[in-house]
Amino acid sequence: MTALPTPLVEVRRGPFVESTHAGHAVICGPDGDILEAWGDPDLVMLPRSSAKMIQALPLITSGAAESHRLTDRQLALACASHEGAPLHVGAVSDWLEMLGLSADDLRCGPQPSRDKALRFGMIRSGEAPCQIHNNCSGKHTGFLTLARHLGANLDYIDPAHPVQKACLAAFEETSDETSPGFGIDGCSAPNFALTMTGMARAMAWFASASKRSDAQSAAAARLVGAMHSYPEMVAGEGRACTLLMRAATEPLALKTGAEGYFTAILPQRGLGLALKIADGATRASECATAALLVRLGVLDPAHPDVQRFLNPPVLNRRDIVTGDIRPVAGLTGA
Repeated sequence: MTALPTPLVEVRRGPFVESTHAGHAVICGPDGDILEAWGDPDLVMLPRSSAKMIQALPLITSGAAESHRLTDRQLALACASHEGAPLHVGAVSDWLEMLGLSADDLRCGPQPSRDKALRFGMIRSGEAPCQIHNNCSGKHTGFLTLARHLGANLDYIDPAHPVQKACLAAFEETSDETSPGFGIDGCSAPNFALTMTGMARAMAWFASASKRSDAQSAAAARLVGAMHSYPEMVAGEGRACTLLMRAATEPLALKTGAEGYFTAILPQRGLGLALKIADGATRASECATAALLVRLGVLDPAHPDVQRFLNPPVLNRRDIVTGDIRPVAGLTGA
C-alpha cells in the first residue's frame, strides 16, 4: 500500500495553523539502508535540479574534466542552479569561450537573471537575456564539454545522445535502481525518475565516496568537495543552498530542485537525504530541509541564516509579523 505524504511544515497566522505542507523524505546511511523516513520511501519522483551532481558525474569519469583542465569552481557550476549573477554569467561565458562555443550552442533556453541589479540593468539598457543567464547554463556547458570529449554531436539533450546515456547510467549506478523513465526538465534536458529511497541512496553514495578508491567514487568526492568549497557558484547570494552550506557546522553539499525537491550530502557521516514536498512549495522544502539538517546536528537552529529558512516570519503589506513558517513538532528532533 502506498503511504500518504506526512505533514512536515506548518504556516501559522497568529495562533492558527493556516496551511500545512506534507511531503516525503528519506535519510540513508553509508550502506544505502534507510535510517529514517517520512511519507512514502517507495514513491517514484523526478528529482529535477537536485540531481545535478549525478548529471555532472560523467563529466569527470569520462576524462573530459581532466582533458579540459576544469577547475573545482567550474565543477561546482556544473552542479548549479545559479541565479544568473555577473559571477555566474562571466564563468559560463569564459567556459564556453574555452570550448570555442557560444551561448547559441546551449540548449537550455533564455531566462532573465535572478540577480536584481543585473536584471534591472538589462531592462534599462534594452538588453534581452540569453541562454547564459539560464540557471542551468553551467550544467549545460558541462554537457557540451562532455559531448566534445566524446566526439559526439552537440544535440546533447536528445535522450538517445551519448551524454544522456551516460547520465542515465550514473543515475542507476549511484542509486542501485533501474529508472522507470524520464521527464523533460525546464531546461529541456531529460530528468530521470527514481524512488525517494533511490535518490537518498545516491546521495549517501556521494557522501561516502571518499572512503572508496575506485575512479567513479573519486569523481563523486571531487564534486562534493567542489560544491562545498564554492557554495556561491551552486546557487548565489541570499539563496538557501549557498547560505545553508556556509552555515553548516561540517562539510555539506546541498541542492534544491523545482517542485519542492531537495537533496543533501553529508560526507563526514556518509549520509544522504532526499526530500519532496507534495505540493511543490519551495518555502516548505527549504524549511523541511533545514529542519532535518538541524535534526542531524549539521545546522545550528539559532544561526540567523538557518532561521531564515527554518522559521521565516509571515509579513503583511505593512511589514507587520502576522505569523510564521515552521517545521511540524518533532521534525527537528527537539
